[in-house]
Amino acid sequence: MKTWKPKVKAPDPALILHCTQILRKYGITTVCEESACPNRTECYSADTATFMILGDTCTRACRFCNVKTGRGMPPDVTEAERIANAAEALGLTYVVITSVDRDDLPDYGAGHFVQVVRTLKERLPHVKVELLTPDFRADTRSLETVVSCGADKLAHNEETVRRLSPHIRPQSDYERSLKVLRYYAKYFEGKVKSSLMVGLGEREEELIETIQDLYEAGVRELTLGQYLQPTQRHAPVLRYYVPEWFERIRQKALAIGFDAVASGALVRSSYHAAKLS
Repeated sequence: MKTWKPKVKAPDPALILHCTQILRKYGITTVCEESACPNRTECYSADTATFMILGDTCTRACRFCNVKTGRGMPPDVTEAERIANAAEALGLTYVVITSVDRDDLPDYGAGHFVQVVRTLKERLPHVKVELLTPDFRADTRSLETVVSCGADKLAHNEETVRRLSPHIRPQSDYERSLKVLRYYAKYFEGKVKSSLMVGLGEREEELIETIQDLYEAGVRELTLGQYLQPTQRHAPVLRYYVPEWFERIRQKALAIGFDAVASGALVRSSYHAAKLS
């Protein structure tokens, strides 16, 4: 396979500045900004953004993620209202809410997700809300809390294939993630989504097996993107895939039965979140 690296489009500076000023005003953290996501302009233009709640410190240390590790601060009781203010000022129609892992909290942060969703729905009833959640240690009470919170879509990322999961996500678990997704699919009335990264050393047959596992767990929307190494401390990229390969895998996933699949080098968990709905 020929060597190929994805090229990132330059963001619209005026749009990025406008959105950044609003986010700063309300003290909001977005995954879009923190990760310098290459799709920021595209998503902002489509009135979509991904907010990260519960702080910027994760209790886990995955080898693909650049979020700092440690014990986070207590949940901010003003955060839900500030997110609603920012969403209104930005004119958003679709909001994705995600978070770091908070294994230090009694409910793993599930109650805070609920507070954010309900505040958004009360203030902006026209806005659709997607939750990209951690695994909450597969705690049934936490999962039940999230399922009943009024979100329009639930997502949890499997990230990589079974063989690589212990190395790439040492404090998470492949089967635990499937358990969370099964719970969502069984008890949640809306669509359930998951995401995978490639380029970490997976074999194609393993990837297809994982995609099949996700479908059998009840996942009906899938995103698939190229892993890019954040720093030299993180897992290296072992392979870059060409656009034709991503399209071929997309077609295979659709053939398995998924309702919607976004597959490409720069595709991320929340890529075209509103369009996949």
